[in-house]
Amino acid sequence: MGGSSHRCGRRHPLETLVMVAACALAMTSCASDSYQVAAMEASDGGDQKAATSLAKKEVARFSTPEQCSPTSTVNCGTLALAYGTLAGYQILDGDSTAGEGSFGRAKEALGMTDLENRASATAMVYRDVSEAFWKVGDQARAIDVFKEGRSAGADKYLYMSSAAQFIDQQPTGQQTDSTLEP
Repeated sequence: MGGSSHRCGRRHPLETLVMVAACALAMTSCASDSYQVAAMEASDGGDQKAATSLAKKEVARFSTPEQCSPTSTVNCGTLALAYGTLAGYQILDGDSTAGEGSFGRAKEALGMTDLENRASATAMVYRDVSEAFWKVGDQARAIDVFKEGRSAGADKYLYMSSAAQFIDQQPTGQQTDSTLEP
């Protein structure tokens, strides 16, 4: 009727396929956001185990060769951020060994991250991990992670960490070995 592509309320099969694909893509995107939001909410509520479980789902999305590998670096920065977030939740849950492992995988992904995004991604990963160590009371490790991030080329976001603020507040002549420049 009147130039409509629909006959008697029926859609063309190609149009239906396009709509289904668009809905699936939208649902995938929302699922990712909901994992991240849900993980943050769980962590803020003190449930680090739930936050860790949700963060693992986000890591799984981006840890395929199609997403991040030496031949496909499209989402290596995103994978690094996901691993950094996972490491933070694991550390906050008291599993620093698992946290260090995830942090190591984040650093591997950072090594494959495009140069234009690497400094920002590096700052976020190292800041998150440093903050987690700071929050559990391991200030020495938090400072070491901060200094390592600085050496790795992190941008100024790294300097928003508690370790950076602590180092800035130390009198120049009174810095301890753990706060000295690398």
